[in-house]
Amino acid sequence: MKGNSEKRVDLLIRNGTVLTMDKKRTVIPDGAVAVVGQSITAVGPSADFTQWPAARTLDAGGGLILPGLINTHTHAAMALFRGLADDLPLMTWLNEHIFPAEAKLTPELVRVGTRLACAELIRSGTTCFCDMYLFEAAVAEAARQCGLRAVVGEVFFDFPSPNYGPIDQGFAYAQALLARWKNDPLIRVAIEPHSPYLCAPELLTRAASLAADHGALLVIHLSETQAEVAQIQEKYKRTPTGHLAHLGVLSPRLVACHAVVLTAEDIALLAQNDVKVSHNPESNMKLASGVAPVPDLLAAGVCVGLGTDGCASNNNLDLFGEMDTAAKLHKVQRLDPTVMDAATVLAMTTRNAARVLGLAHEIGSLEVGKRADLIVVDTHQPHLTPMYDPVSHLVYAARGSDVLHSVINGQVVMENRDLLTLDEAQVLADARQAAALIRP
Repeated sequence: MKGNSEKRVDLLIRNGTVLTMDKKRTVIPDGAVAVVGQSITAVGPSADFTQWPAARTLDAGGGLILPGLINTHTHAAMALFRGLADDLPLMTWLNEHIFPAEAKLTPELVRVGTRLACAELIRSGTTCFCDMYLFEAAVAEAARQCGLRAVVGEVFFDFPSPNYGPIDQGFAYAQALLARWKNDPLIRVAIEPHSPYLCAPELLTRAASLAADHGALLVIHLSETQAEVAQIQEKYKRTPTGHLAHLGVLSPRLVACHAVVLTAEDIALLAQNDVKVSHNPESNMKLASGVAPVPDLLAAGVCVGLGTDGCASNNNLDLFGEMDTAAKLHKVQRLDPTVMDAATVLAMTTRNAARVLGLAHEIGSLEVGKRADLIVVDTHQPHLTPMYDPVSHLVYAARGSDVLHSVINGQVVMENRDLLTLDEAQVLADARQAAALIRP
């Protein structure tokens, strides 16, 4: 038994195989997790909990109990843009379709899109996501109301934003977000300049300083395409990573999203500065951006987490599918079936993803004292039977629709596939109505 001697608990999740994802990757057959308030108070065999009174019990039904999955990069409200512009190069997609659609956005549309994303995230086992978008105050409020843990950040550009206008007002907006959500149990605020190609050096250094002043993450798209790298090299005579290093922006607080086109020198710089990377394989594939050198990043000691990117370029938020893609993509790209094994990839959506977002002390594993963010996967499915290795099944066979229960910060947000923190029918109706305003 790992826990304290207190036996009265608020929530007991029992009768399942517990994958703790702790440092030893401890697995407890027929295990249970006890929760008091927001936190895990004990983890151990179910038999040890038979005399523990619980205000509420969730039966895992012999399934898998594991940490909630963590999406390290997405644009939640872009769920409203799913399928709006497919099969296009990145810059054509952005400049001719996405940016014009985003010019129509309002706080209410972003709220609607975020609630739609939250429904999908909860249903597919994600309990925490890192968001970069517009009108992030609406994203934070929607995520909080849905009970999802989120790291949110207003995107900065050189050009005026549809939300805040000129960049000075963007920094004021970000500072207001930092003040509003300080010490919130679910919402954290990050500083998020879009990319080196859409942000001047002065903007990047100013953003880095603001993040450092508040101990916040700095999140940026980095080296997503060869065209981006060529543009930065022509303008600054350095790679995008080298450019950020020259500006003094690389740090352990930096999350580099995509990181597809990297030199050996770039990888060394990321490792030396303990920069974290968000790998988004399905979006990178769909936009033909390339294959990120994740095995090389891992070998260099860089912490890598998985992200889905937004629904306009994925087109879903299912991290189970993302895990499967990540594992297989690198095997075929390297012609090596041993690359990106299942245990490595599962860690990229749990304990390592938590580290990417600066939340390793709170979430990412099922350990006493950590926040109670966990999911139960129903394994009584043809595609999950028989089960020789639960980690293998989670990466290569499970689907988001197999998630039965979801708990975030000690709150049950989904039970037996029923969403408890939002009205799903209303969410879908609102999204359909919003589409009429967005459709070109």
